[in-house]
Amino acid sequence: MSNVFAIAHKELRSYFASPIAYVVTGVFGLTFGFFYTAYLYGFVEMSMGNPGTGGGGPANVNQQMIRPVLQNAAVVLLFVLPMLTMRTYAEERRSGTIELLLTSPLTDVQIILGKFLGALALYAVMLAASATNVLWLFAFGRPEWGPILSGYLGLLLFGGAFIAIGLLISSLTSNQIVAGAVSFTLFLLLWIVDWVSSFTGPDVGNVLSYLSITSHLDEFLGGVLETKNIIYYLSFITFGLFLTAKAVDSQRWRG
Repeated sequence: MSNVFAIAHKELRSYFASPIAYVVTGVFGLTFGFFYTAYLYGFVEMSMGNPGTGGGGPANVNQQMIRPVLQNAAVVLLFVLPMLTMRTYAEERRSGTIELLLTSPLTDVQIILGKFLGALALYAVMLAASATNVLWLFAFGRPEWGPILSGYLGLLLFGGAFIAIGLLISSLTSNQIVAGAVSFTLFLLLWIVDWVSSFTGPDVGNVLSYLSITSHLDEFLGGVLETKNIIYYLSFITFGLFLTAKAVDSQRWRG
C-alpha cells in the first residue's frame, strides 16, 4: 500500500502544481456558494412567512435548504469532474512519461489505485471546503446531523464513481480535451438514464432506474442510508477501475 499512497501523493501534488486544482476547486466553490446563498435567502423568507415564497408553515432546514443545495452541487460535479480526470493518464501519454510508468516495478493495480485516490483526495478537499458553509447553520439553528453526513457520503461515492469512469476514458486517449469531452458525455448519459426509464416498459424501466447514478444519490440526500446504494457505488467504482486496468494492461502489451 505504500506504493499506492506514494502515487496518490504524487498525483495530488501534480494537481496543485498546475492550475487544474485551483480552477476546479474555485469553480465548484463559487457555484456552491451561489446556490447556498440563494437557498438560504429563500429559506429565511419562507421561515418569516413571506407569502411570495409559500411561507407560513413549519420550515425544515435540512429538506428545504441543505438538500436542494447538495442536489445542485451534484449538477455542478457533472461539469467539473471531467476537468479533474481528463489529465490522469492522457497527460502521461502526451508527455511520453507513460512508458516510464509502465516499465517501473509498480503493478498496474498500484498505479491505477494511486491515481484514483489522488483524484478522490482532491475531490474530498472540495467537499470539505463546501461543508464549511453548511457548518455555519449550526451557529443560528439546529439542523440534523444525519441527513448532512449521509448527503456528503452520497456525494463522495457519487463523485468516486465519476472519477473511476473518467480515469478509464483518460487511459484510452492522449488528448486531454477528448478525454474531458467523452467523460462529460458519459456522465451526462448516466445522469439522464433515469429520465429515459420513464418512457420504457416496467421491466426495462426498473433496470434503467437501478443503473441511474442519480436515483441512488437521492436517497443519500434524503438522509436514508441503505446498503444497496452503497454497494451500487462501490461496485460502479470497482468496475470502472477494473476496465481501466484492462485498458492499461493492453497498452503495456502493445508498448
